[in-house]
Amino acid sequence: MDLTTLVDRFDAELRTADFADLDASANGLQVGPEEQTVERVAFAVDAARETIDAAADAGADVLVTHHGLSWGGFERVTGRTYDRLESLIEHDLALYVSHLPLDGHQELGNAAGVADVLDLEECRPFGAYGPEYIGQRGRAAESYAPEELRGTLESALETGGQPVQLLEFGPDEIENVAIVTGSGVDWLEEAVDAGADALVTGEGKQQVYHEAKEAGVHVVLAGHYATETFGVRSLQELVEEWGLETTFLEAPTGL
Repeated sequence: MDLTTLVDRFDAELRTADFADLDASANGLQVGPEEQTVERVAFAVDAARETIDAAADAGADVLVTHHGLSWGGFERVTGRTYDRLESLIEHDLALYVSHLPLDGHQELGNAAGVADVLDLEECRPFGAYGPEYIGQRGRAAESYAPEELRGTLESALETGGQPVQLLEFGPDEIENVAIVTGSGVDWLEEAVDAGADALVTGEGKQQVYHEAKEAGVHVVLAGHYATETFGVRSLQELVEEWGLETTFLEAPTGL
């Protein structure tokens, strides 16, 4: 498959253009030539020197990540940015990035993956970001005790050995769950308004402790990296259906 075809397929599936004015990330093809044949695609959460070099060692033609290199453009190509770009170009390795489009995709996205782990039903978009949504909310097939919900996530996610944190301020039985992966505590109020018993996200902020306590809602902090492996893994499965070889590069941060 040629690179242009792969990029066009990704952009169409992820509705990349719809997020162009919303996301600081330069979604889509961030680094790559105009023409290139693609036989193997590598997938990772972060475009770091570790994953770039590992993709090159694996013989990949494209690296697909959730977090890329360009956030609002480059002011200077020096230091770590230079090193990462140098490695990509040296190995003829293209970089495709999908940030918010992959968070909010209702079938392939990160929140959708967490919802699957929790066996949520009647899922619908959650986490308003302008006209788009970057999360999901749904109802548990069977209600969770707070510690049971925490333990389910801890056993299923790639946390890098770190515990899943629970701010236990909600009801004894959790039925309605809202999810915004990564750094999603800013959507706590929306979760409360939606009647959620718990908000599941990746990492917290100091103020969310008192906000959740006063609102009477649980907050589960399952790790930024851990909650954002689902999207790229779903894209990997999609690319395998397209007939290309793939590899997933694990680089958990524990954060």
